[in-house]
Amino acid sequence: MADNEAKAGTTELTGKVALITGATSGVGLVSALRLAERGATVVVNGRSAERGAEALRRLGEVTDRAEFVAGDCADYDSIAGVASRVVDEHGAIDLLISAGAPGGQGPTPFAEMTGEQLSQAFASRFFPRVFPVHAALPGLRVRGGAVVMLTTDAARTATGGESIMGAAGAGVISMTKTLAKELARWKIRVNSVAMTITAGTPSWDRIFATESFQRRLFEKAVARFPWGAPPDAGDVADAVAFLASGAAGQVTGQTLSVNGGLSFGGW
Repeated sequence: MADNEAKAGTTELTGKVALITGATSGVGLVSALRLAERGATVVVNGRSAERGAEALRRLGEVTDRAEFVAGDCADYDSIAGVASRVVDEHGAIDLLISAGAPGGQGPTPFAEMTGEQLSQAFASRFFPRVFPVHAALPGLRVRGGAVVMLTTDAARTATGGESIMGAAGAGVISMTKTLAKELARWKIRVNSVAMTITAGTPSWDRIFATESFQRRLFEKAVARFPWGAPPDAGDVADAVAFLASGAAGQVTGQTLSVNGGLSFGGW
């Protein structure tokens, strides 16, 4: 932990209240750890009380200022209740990391999807990212702050089998720019981090657990990383922590790809 303290500067976010949705595992949890290491009070959110307890156990290794609030970020009323509770208890929300919820439909060729799958694939990846931002606005407006949404690099580089995933991600990127303009009046910065296939996440485990189209797709992707390995959850969380910090005080409306050099296209 000493090395992490020296690198992170543990007092940087002291006094800040951070709400991290979808934070009981993967990038959300590691992002919560990064913010906690920098001194923030962290509120982790997820649907499972059991996983929430495990997240708090891990956070307890670096901070005594962490709590878990159950809620579903795919359900607006549920996540609004989470945000309201954070404001009631802490007075404001300074940092929001919208890590969302896993999409129910994995990479699938467009022609092979049903109408129901098209709708579900988009909704499950778009709304869990933006519902928390809207729900947290009353808390973010108190002191100003920073929002970081997670999205996908499929929004920037056309990838077979990820048409709907890419469309949802492109929606998040577009909203990042527009919200950065709209919310600047309250001194709220809005940025996003676009991910590729990322080790150390539940998605990674699901993808490689069984033989499938998406496993074959991502096995090819993993073999193409210039550094010989894909990013991991810590790599993405480092980018999240930077965008949430004062070091990014003049950065807003931007989407940072953490893709290990796999692709450089897009917008």
